[in-house]
Amino acid sequence: MISAYQSALTGLSAFSTKIQANGNNIANANTNGYKKTSVNNTNMDPQGVKAQVTKVSTPGTSVFQETNTGMELIELSNVDLATEFVDMNLNSTMYKANLKTIETVNDMTGTLLNLKS
Repeated sequence: MISAYQSALTGLSAFSTKIQANGNNIANANTNGYKKTSVNNTNMDPQGVKAQVTKVSTPGTSVFQETNTGMELIELSNVDLATEFVDMNLNSTMYKANLKTIETVNDMTGTLLNLKS
């Protein structure tokens, strides 16, 4: 039962990191030059996952904008809001799935202890 808790807890942590990255990317979508954050999950031994956070260095769209010194080429953020919202919804669902795993293991442990007593 301990291994199921460990796997679910690492999953909660990893998907929490992904949700935070999504929120940060969405909040900075209109910040010129902002580079979005990407989170990849990797396996941990003996079980579980670990979140690895990286900056995506692809350039954002460049546009001409009026500034104090005239027209300048400005790089926008490289955040795609449509992708971020879909990813956030998926990450939220996966977070809830890990919570349900913990709830199920907790119920199973309670049933086992009741049978033993």
